[in-house]
Parts: sequence; C-alpha cells; structure tokens
Amino acid sequence: MNDSARRESGHLMLITPERVFYAGLLGRPRQRCPGAFHVYVSVEAGLWLTTATGYESYGELAVVAPDVRHTIASDHRSAICLVIEPESVREGAFEQLAARLAGADAPFFAQRIRAAYRALQQRQHGDDISNAEFDAMCFGEALPPRSLDPRVIKSIAQIGRFCGDPVTAASCAAEAGLSSSRFLHLFKQETGISFRAFRAWKRARHLLHFANQDLNLAHLAQDIGYPDSTHFSHSIRRFYGLKPRAIFSGSRDLAIYRSEPGMPSAGLRQGRA
Repeated sequence: MNDSARRESGHLMLITPERVFYAGLLGRPRQRCPGAFHVYVSVEAGLWLTTATGYESYGELAVVAPDVRHTIASDHRSAICLVIEPESVREGAFEQLAARLAGADAPFFAQRIRAAYRALQQRQHGDDISNAEFDAMCFGEALPPRSLDPRVIKSIAQIGRFCGDPVTAASCAAEAGLSSSRFLHLFKQETGISFRAFRAWKRARHLLHFANQDLNLAHLAQDIGYPDSTHFSHSIRRFYGLKPRAIFSGSRDLAIYRSEPGMPSAGLRQGRA
C-alpha cells in the first residue's frame, strides 16, 4: 500500500522517543501487558477495560499503568491509544493526571485527544514534537520530566540504538564505571524499572517503527536484538496481546510518522527507521 492510501485510511501512528500516538485497529481483545502508561480513547461509542485483577470499566476513556495485564475492547473497530514512557515523567506525576483522566473530566479529555487526532491527520509534515508539545496537545499541560542520573541516561541511549552487539547490564555498568550489581540498583532506583524489563519493553516498542512494512519477521527479530523467532513471538504477544504477524497484517494501511526532537534537519518523517 502506498503512502497516499495510508493517509486516506485515517489510521496513523506518531512515534517519538518517549511518546506514541496511535489511532487504528485494536485487533481481537486479548490480554496484554505493556511497559508504559497507556491512555485509550474511543473513536466512537465506548471501550471495555478488564484487568487481570478483575477490575472492569466501560467508557470513552481508560487509563492503564505500566506492567498491568489487561484486555481492551472497543465498540468501534478502531481506537486511539497514547503511550507515555514512565522513565520520562516525574514520579507520581502521571498518576495525578490519571486521576483526572478517569474522573469527572474524562469526557473533556476524550474530546481533546480526539481533536489532537484530527490535528495530527492534518499535520503529517512539519516540526518535530517534543514531550511537552505532545502532552499539551493531548492533556492541555506538559507532564513534568524526571531527572535521571547521567549514567542512566547514557545507558538508555545505548539500549535505544538497536544496532551492533546487544546491550547488556555488564556493558552499561562498565561504561558507567560501576559494578554490575551497583549499576542495576542505580538503574532501578532512577527509572523505577529493572534493567531487564526496561530493555525487553524498548525492544518490543521498537517494532512499531516497522509495523506497516513488508519485512521478513525472522530477520527483523534478529535485527532488533531477539535471540530467536520464538522469543520474539512470545515477547511481542505478552506486551501487545497479538502475534507479530497479526500486528503487521493489521497495520498495512497505517501511516507511521517518526518525530525525533533535537536531530538536525529533522521533521515528521514517514516510514521505517
């Protein structure tokens, strides 16, 4: 499918280093457990949210914390999903916003996020979008950023390169001048996430850049750091509730845009990394 047809479908995904705005198919409702904050908004009618602990809700907006197993189903074939990376937000800040999103202001926020979707449909090329701009567009305010130790920032950047040899805790510890145990403690203390869980989620998140491409999935799995196709399939299904092939099959008409603030000559760029 060509880029023009994808734009006409109305299905789009904007990917930034610490945010994702997705508007498209949800797929069959299966349990998923992503590693970031998720805000789901219905395009039409409502959404059904069920968590592994037995919590159930129905409405036009639902909020789920990282690492919470849940199922989301929509009355409409498509839905909107916002992804906020937890290490990018000051501790407790998103939880405060979530209380408002799930409260009496939910209809207002749902309308605002739908308006952001319409704006993104028109803004398919232009300036890069920072976290603050993304948050203001969707929530009316910027979420306060988390201050991280420079050694942890460097290790996060290494994980996010997805090229060369796989990034390990030992290699990051050596780069930081720390023992492995001290580095792992520092990483968890700073981000609130274990190094292993963080790396696994970022690897699965990186798949999103290629979701509308016609690729050999075994080669893609190897390229983004999975040891084999079985591990790749199990990991993706755990995070997204769908097998990799189902994600690619349902994303053929998805327009994907990448925004990388701070990069020279950058803009909203369509296509794979």
